[in-house]
Amino acid sequence: MQAGSCADGCNKEGKNRGFAFFCCELSPELLNLHNHNNPRSNELAVEEHVMIELIRVSKTYNGAVKAVDELTLTVPAGEIVGFLGPNGAGKTTTLKMITGILNADAGDIRVNGINLAERPLEAKKEIGYIPDNPDVFLRLKGLEYLRFMADMYQVPADLRKQRIADYAEKFELGNVLGNKIMSYSHGMRQKVVLIGALLHDPEVWILDEPLTGLDPKSSFLLKSILRERAQQGKTVFFSTHVLDVAEKLCDRVAIIHKGKLLFNGSIAEMREHFKANESLEKMFLEMTDDE
Repeated sequence: MQAGSCADGCNKEGKNRGFAFFCCELSPELLNLHNHNNPRSNELAVEEHVMIELIRVSKTYNGAVKAVDELTLTVPAGEIVGFLGPNGAGKTTTLKMITGILNADAGDIRVNGINLAERPLEAKKEIGYIPDNPDVFLRLKGLEYLRFMADMYQVPADLRKQRIADYAEKFELGNVLGNKIMSYSHGMRQKVVLIGALLHDPEVWILDEPLTGLDPKSSFLLKSILRERAQQGKTVFFSTHVLDVAEKLCDRVAIIHKGKLLFNGSIAEMREHFKANESLEKMFLEMTDDE
């Protein structure tokens, strides 16, 4: 099944509003950009600078489980894009391929125009990555970890000192940076990893379930930082299961299911296809319902 085509048994007359109907109504161009009914779609395609580009990317585990299946996706600069899907849909695998942690079996990945396979170090310098598990370098002290991250990305001494101080104050970690990360709570570990991924001021910020474990104040701060970065023309691409946050925060969403892209566009465009003023949660459940 090619991108934009339908599953077996799809109702091509469009008599229902489930996954098959939605899939039928979308051409491959709609999957990856904007609704063809949008008069600005061609203009936007020209104007947008693509920061993340995946072209027919696939990944199979153990030669049997196809986690990502010929995924084609673009993420523009200056936007917050939510990456949504059920458990096991291929979200984390996709994020790890974009960051170079996993190698794709097939397809091309570009970050800010840089081919990841051909120039991996250059591409990775463009990225700040937050994994789904913040349990990293637990034997290091918080400050040691942040200095290590600054060294890896060659952040000048004056800048790193100022940025560490600023973010530590914002996330209220200043008094614990001298302690080992293993002594931190889950939320504190998440905060120090967030800071580490911001020290080099990346053009692309990729986050895998970043709100998990954060207290309400830190969660609000993180969402504010996400918006600030987008307003600065930088790209934010993050996975989440918190659909109400995605609905309020994201400029657009990309929905993946069983390794295939179902939709990539704004929530307003999604509602236009459903012909109803429904919540993102309801539309998401309809799209990913195989029954």
